[in-house]
Amino acid sequence: MTDRAADPSGDADGDPRPYRPCVGVMLANARGEVFLGQRADRTEAAWQMPQGGIDAGESPEEAALRELREETGLAPDKVRIEAVSARPHAYDFPPGVADARWGGRFRGQEQTWLLVRLTGADADIDIATDHPEFSAWRWAMPDEALEAIVPFKRPVYEEVVREFRSLL
Repeated sequence: MTDRAADPSGDADGDPRPYRPCVGVMLANARGEVFLGQRADRTEAAWQMPQGGIDAGESPEEAALRELREETGLAPDKVRIEAVSARPHAYDFPPGVADARWGGRFRGQEQTWLLVRLTGADADIDIATDHPEFSAWRWAMPDEALEAIVPFKRPVYEEVVREFRSLL
């Protein structure tokens, strides 16, 4: 995977569109397992970790806590931010997807990743939110999670697992 952080304009591969600024959240429990959610908008297996855009004026930490609440129902007092990735990680959308999402403005996403520890209980997780992102969720060991992630996101997830593994 090419390191897109050095070229956020996105034109290194001929696509002049920028990457959408986002956060990714590796939510971990006390056993070192990580949260995976099955995307609610897919019928085939499409597991991922919580993620989402960074709003104007929002820090990555603020965005991560907001996304966790929106996607998992977790309140900020049920989690603890333990680490932030050393650099953003970018991926391109598959062919056709970039044109269909966000009015075709972005070629992919550039994510700042955060390792967030669940300090509450599994029962605090509620994916039946106002706008559900996930239809199911589960805990998985990091290597198992890598196998479950959709292929176009896998290189980023591999980098993030490598960066946070010693903290899990």
